[in-house]
Amino acid sequence: MSSTGNTEKKVRQPNFIESLIPIVVMMALMIYGFVAQSGYSDAHMPLIVSICVACIIGCICGHSFSDMLAGMLDRLNASMEAILILCTVGILVASFIMSGTIPALIYYGLDLLTPQLFLPIGCILCAIVGLACGSSWTCTATMGIAFLGIGAGLGINPALTAGMIISGAYVGDKFSPLSDTTNLAAAVSETGLFDHVTAMVSTTLPTFIIALIAYAFLGLNIDASGYDPTIAKGLQAAIAESFNINPAVLIPIIVIIAACVLKMPGLVGIALSVVCGVIFAAVFQGKTGIADIFDALHYGVTFETGNELADKLLSRGGMDHQMWTINLVLLAVAYGGALERCGCVNTLFGGLKNKLHSVGSVVLATMVTSLFCDATMCDQFLGIGVPAPLYVDKYDELGLARNMLSRTLEDCGTLWAVMFPWTGCGAYQMGVLGIHPFVYFPFAFVNLLNPIYAAITAYLGRNIFWADGSYTNILGKTTLKTPCACPEEARQLAIKNLESMRAAGKAPVPTGAKHGTAA
Repeated sequence: MSSTGNTEKKVRQPNFIESLIPIVVMMALMIYGFVAQSGYSDAHMPLIVSICVACIIGCICGHSFSDMLAGMLDRLNASMEAILILCTVGILVASFIMSGTIPALIYYGLDLLTPQLFLPIGCILCAIVGLACGSSWTCTATMGIAFLGIGAGLGINPALTAGMIISGAYVGDKFSPLSDTTNLAAAVSETGLFDHVTAMVSTTLPTFIIALIAYAFLGLNIDASGYDPTIAKGLQAAIAESFNINPAVLIPIIVIIAACVLKMPGLVGIALSVVCGVIFAAVFQGKTGIADIFDALHYGVTFETGNELADKLLSRGGMDHQMWTINLVLLAVAYGGALERCGCVNTLFGGLKNKLHSVGSVVLATMVTSLFCDATMCDQFLGIGVPAPLYVDKYDELGLARNMLSRTLEDCGTLWAVMFPWTGCGAYQMGVLGIHPFVYFPFAFVNLLNPIYAAITAYLGRNIFWADGSYTNILGKTTLKTPCACPEEARQLAIKNLESMRAAGKAPVPTGAKHGTAA
């Protein structure tokens, strides 16, 4: 043995108590901020303190600080594309406001509203705006505020309106290639962005349809006698006076959709959309000054019409607006990397992982872990970032595709995070909508039902994406499609495991393929 081997410090796994310490510190600081109304309610400083505590635990267990730092950098490196996209999302929102795209969505959408159709149409419009903006937060802060006012004029229960807004906003957020959580889930699962979006359709679209049916049924029973159309009319008038509301300005939305369909890289799709938005701002809105355009793209749009609601809806966007979220993502991912490197996550959940031997059990365990991270670490980014490295080898072991992992992370980690008032997104939505999450969440049908639908279908052996590109649909039919992006070594291992499972009759064979083969 070399002399260096004798001087190496022994590294051990933290015990259960040591593993809980960084999480308890995080919970205590977050609860102090969000619940005790201390005057500071962001997640950033609690995360910094918790990262320090996790590093101390790691050093106690034999890791050097350099090793702990390497663990954090590894997780950050896997998330860098998502962070770069986040830098440009604010630019996109500003360009879509300048071009008149978002104002036109609001303007034409309000024409579709009647008291009976308010809930289902409102949910669809929130989904469209969430898709265009790539942010549930932006959607609730724009369309959400508008719909709360319109719902009040209709005499609708504010909790029901808020639940509808949350449902639509999060559907759009999950389907958008511009969303921070969508990019993060794809990045930590090491799969393609549009592969991830495709997988999410399989669980979110059915629950979205169920939610729309439920909202339509509830809308039929609304008493329309108190309907006040002046709020919507005033908002439309303010928009029409300030923008050229030509249907052509909706074309940038088509560009976003085309980028999804063509599976363009996220940054390329955003860049094309921004260019389209700027061109339309010049052609239709007369925005030709380069300095003014750069100022809006960097710092956001400032809008003044005299209509308070319109001004609040349309004064936003800009790259600077994203820095709060980017800082939070950096710290959250680093925290997850520190917990992973020092072994805290493995100590807490490693025993559970060894007991997972079916698709249904690994999907449920992933969602339970995401929910635990949401509730105890107080942030949806951790609900996505922490479980991914813990369970990724299990997905490969069961012959599952990486977008099956990314989809599952979002099914619970993103959608149920808004249920807790002490998480970053729960606190934000409560502040914007003015309604407690415990009050509106029972009416947020998409968020409520999506994880349940995903777990049930996984246990039934349906709605599953396999490593070789095959997909088992809700009816149980398995067809071979294009494999999702994945590290090549992991793909080969997962396909080998899948072939063994098929040979043992534990996984379905695609239609037209020979038994026990991957194609």
